[in-house]
Amino acid sequence: MTIQPGDHLPDVAITVIDGDIQPRTAAELFDGRKVVLFAVPGAFTPTCSNRHLPGYVEHYQAFADRGVTVMCLAVNDAYVMQAWAQAQHVPQGLLMLADGNGSFTRALGLELDGTSYGMGLRARRFALYAEDSVVRQLHVEAPGEFRVTSATAMLEAIAG
Repeated sequence: MTIQPGDHLPDVAITVIDGDIQPRTAAELFDGRKVVLFAVPGAFTPTCSNRHLPGYVEHYQAFADRGVTVMCLAVNDAYVMQAWAQAQHVPQGLLMLADGNGSFTRALGLELDGTSYGMGLRARRFALYAEDSVVRQLHVEAPGEFRVTSATAMLEAIAG
C-alpha cells in the first residue's frame, strides 16, 4: 500500500550522506522537521542528473529560508550517492539518502520494478512534504514524466 497524506513515515534504517556516510533511522531524520523528500530512479541517470537533482541544488536556499530540509532518495548504495553528490556539487545540508536494499522505498509503497531495463528495484519518481514525520503532501510522477516533483513545483506546493 502506498503511503498517503496523514500517514507517518515508516521508521526504517537508511543511510545518510551529508559529507560523511552515516547510518540513521527515518525517525532521526524526519522527527521535529519540515522536510521535502524527493526520490529519483537512480543516481547518474539522465533526467535525475540533468534536471531533478540540479533543480533542488539551485533552489536549496529557498527551501532553507522556509525552514525546510531537503532530502534526495535513491535505491543506490551509499558510495554511489556520495559520488553523485560530489559530482552534482550538492550543498552541505541537502541530505542524500542511500536506500541500498530498497527497504525504505518498499515501506513507502513507492518502488518501481525496473528489471526489464536492467535496473532491478528502484524508487518511483516522487516528492513528498512531511512535518514531524507525518506526510502532508505526496506527488508521484506518471511514468516518463517530470513535472510535479521538481524543486519549483514543490516550492509552489508548500507555499500555499
